Amino acid sequence: MEKIILSLILGIALVWPSGKVLAQGEDVRSHRSSLCSIMIKHTEDEYADPIEKQFLQIPVDDKFNDHNLAVRVTSVSDKDVEDADVDGFIERNKVASRLVARWFNRNKLTGECNLNMVRSRGFYDASAMDYEIASRSRLGQNIIADAGEELIGHTYLLMHEITYIDKGKRSSFWGGVVGAALTIGTSVAGLDDDLASDIGAIGNLTVSSLKGFRVKIHSRLYRLVWDKETSDLFFSSHYWEPGMASDGHRFDAERDKYRLEYVGDIVSKGGSTSFLGINEDQPELMIRKACARALEENVADLQKEFPQFRIKTPLTSTAPAITAGIGLKEGVTAKSRFEVLECQEKDGVTSYKRVGVIKPIPNMIWDNRFMATEEGAETARLGATSFTKESGGDFYPGMLIREM
Repeated sequence: MEKIILSLILGIALVWPSGKVLAQGEDVRSHRSSLCSIMIKHTEDEYADPIEKQFLQIPVDDKFNDHNLAVRVTSVSDKDVEDADVDGFIERNKVASRLVARWFNRNKLTGECNLNMVRSRGFYDASAMDYEIASRSRLGQNIIADAGEELIGHTYLLMHEITYIDKGKRSSFWGGVVGAALTIGTSVAGLDDDLASDIGAIGNLTVSSLKGFRVKIHSRLYRLVWDKETSDLFFSSHYWEPGMASDGHRFDAERDKYRLEYVGDIVSKGGSTSFLGINEDQPELMIRKACARALEENVADLQKEFPQFRIKTPLTSTAPAITAGIGLKEGVTAKSRFEVLECQEKDGVTSYKRVGVIKPIPNMIWDNRFMATEEGAETARLGATSFTKESGGDFYPGMLIREM
């Protein structure tokens, strides 16, 4: 265990003086949560394959670290999907352990791990730790704990059940057979040959045939459990580098020790999407836009509903205006209020202190939704949302804001 801790200190630690307030221009560890998204595909839907293809093309929201796994899609043949079906899929496929393995770049053949992702996402500086390595101080231990709380403990899974709303059957949208069984699909980061061939066969997609295209998305949110017990288990028994005495394959036998906790869910309203800005020869973009807008809506609603999932966003400027790179995609409205947080550090542990409150300027809320620029949205080119101060003293760029 001592050797493992020493290796971790060498790999991920950053020394800050005790009680320091991190000021403008200084390197601050990443505050973004990590997100994995998996689509639940209804194979009986008329547009199931095109929806899958476009889901795989939607970029990861840049407010999150991309923590996607190789498997991006699971399939279901029945209409209704119960929570127990989704939970069963997660347990059978050991999704929690897969998320942990990705954090440490674990090689599934050799069992070898490393700390490159932890270090890069947290902006930890190994070169500053010479003294801590020699003394094996409490600071090194605290930094390890902080990395778990700040980074790994903010890893989320979103299971998106996407269903096409048939224009002729919208009134019976939720009808179907209870008790669907989820199976792993074939889709990974790209499309395999068979699936690409299937989609290529659907050659009659036109803009006119897709007018009024709508989807409804049921998003279930889970959070990776990374408490002291889990951290101790991983670092004492499952973390392995060449030269260590521990067994690099013990992790495989104990994958069920890792788990995800259910946070909550949201269902998109399935509203109409404007298809302005899409050319006649790009009907597939209508599907992508409809899916992307519904996904954005769900993520924003989940953040409003569940405080632990709320993002912290840095202020990009404070003069002549207070601005931040969030907008309609994150559900910002004229009624939104944000606390301004000052990041502080003591003994390697991060904390946040509220130093003020700001509110958006109604006509200066950035429309950063998917393809807003292409459709000519009025505020799509703002690049940021502007705010006015309700309370607080002097702010500086880099301070974090979080919706209240």
